[in-house]
Amino acid sequence: MATLNERLQADLASARKAQDKPRTLLLGTILADVKNLRIELRRDPTDDDVVDVLRRGIKRRRESIEMYTAGAREELAAKERAEVEMLEGYLPPQVGDGELREAVRAAIAGGAANIGAVMGKVMPQFKGRAEGSAINAIAREELAKRG
Repeated sequence: MATLNERLQADLASARKAQDKPRTLLLGTILADVKNLRIELRRDPTDDDVVDVLRRGIKRRRESIEMYTAGAREELAAKERAEVEMLEGYLPPQVGDGELREAVRAAIAGGAANIGAVMGKVMPQFKGRAEGSAINAIAREELAKRG
């Protein structure tokens, strides 16, 4: 099975052959970030490392979408949305809210009494498969129920 990095490399080559400039630019940028991470780590990045790079890229683009929308630059926001969609295609399947809620409840039952403790117990279980903001929202909701 090919690693995520190899898959990104192959998709970049395909995009270049198809002369798909937006996809070529996006994948080139992400692969440059992966290469920088490889230099930083002094080893080949694992799939989890590459997923982290993808998540950072998605987060940056979502922040740009907010700024472009606030600045009434809808054409640029639309471009960023398309890039987020492309990058999300490389991420592992996301975990459903039900499974997250169960993990949060288990963490609270296990003695986690504040948001930091809950996040500390739940985040490692879903690394790369769930957004931190989604876990945080569910944790706050469940903690509020406990009062």
